Amino acid sequence: MAVQDKLSAEELKQYYNSADEVRLGPGWVGREHEKPPELEPYMWRWSDVEPLVLKSGDVVTPDRDVERRIMRLATPGLERGTTHTMVAALQLLLPGETAPSHRHTPTAIRWILKGEGAYTTVEGDKCWMEPGDLILTPSWTWHDHTNEGNQPMIWLDGLDVPLVGYLKANFYEQFPEDTQPVNGTGDSIKKFASGTLRPTWEQPDLAYSPLLHYKWDKTYEALQNLAELGSDPFDDVAMEYSDPTTGGPVLRTMTCWVQLIRPGVRTKAHRHTSSKIYQVFKGEGYSVINGQRFDWTEGDFLVVPSWAWHEHAAADGKEAILFSIQDTPIMKSMALYREEPYVEHGGNQPVTSRFSVGTPV
Repeated sequence: MAVQDKLSAEELKQYYNSADEVRLGPGWVGREHEKPPELEPYMWRWSDVEPLVLKSGDVVTPDRDVERRIMRLATPGLERGTTHTMVAALQLLLPGETAPSHRHTPTAIRWILKGEGAYTTVEGDKCWMEPGDLILTPSWTWHDHTNEGNQPMIWLDGLDVPLVGYLKANFYEQFPEDTQPVNGTGDSIKKFASGTLRPTWEQPDLAYSPLLHYKWDKTYEALQNLAELGSDPFDDVAMEYSDPTTGGPVLRTMTCWVQLIRPGVRTKAHRHTSSKIYQVFKGEGYSVINGQRFDWTEGDFLVVPSWAWHEHAAADGKEAILFSIQDTPIMKSMALYREEPYVEHGGNQPVTSRFSVGTPV
């Protein structure tokens, strides 16, 4: 819209100054500066990350002052988040340690990476942690972590902290003791893990899945069974963790996927308005994001921003398994989700650069 020339330059300046004094902002001025900075894709290599996470055990101990020993995946360009809506971090718990019980309005997930002999208690339900397990700690649920084993435990935390913070709805409370009372072990699994059957006396009416613990053996079996039936051109053999009582996502603001990229497969590219944080649980391969190639191996982490073209490929002769956290539920709940396939070049992007830690080359 063109600015009218009815006022002189001096009169126009006085007009804008008068508007500033009463806190009015002309919508036609400076709009090019209102867009948030574009989030670039990024990758963290396990070979770089693991030694620093383990070394943090010599730096700090979880207690009432430092409740969690975590190292955030800090995407360049963001102050605290890994995406604009989610933050991911690596948590270390050494043998004999307890991360004290608390609760908060941000929702969290735990994706177990390494170790054994530790458990998370969520609302009194003790969940023993093994690699490949997904554990939910939904909004305002009591949770604490204890390592009774003889080796370090490392897992990936995923939280909707940036979103909740932006909405000014972040609340927090400590439990009076370091640990909460345990009412059962694996109770949510016993009640809801079948997915098709539930106790007749249970009528869950929750804002999250009543199944708090998704075991890796059942997840991998489901992936293998689905691979016999078919695949998706954009994600190959992909499954979403779901609420067994509704069939919907496990949480209101975040969902989790696990996907199998079969040996030698390269998916077609697409983009969508949800952002993703990936962890390479098994195998090796590469992703192409907005024309940039990211070569990954087991343990690496990858962020795909909203509306970025992306595709994945597994190395020849070996399957790859990717776990991801996504903010799709919140986008769909606000009718802001959209998706688009890449139609040029047979559905695959030309590679224009390769990622190296720090800058593309």
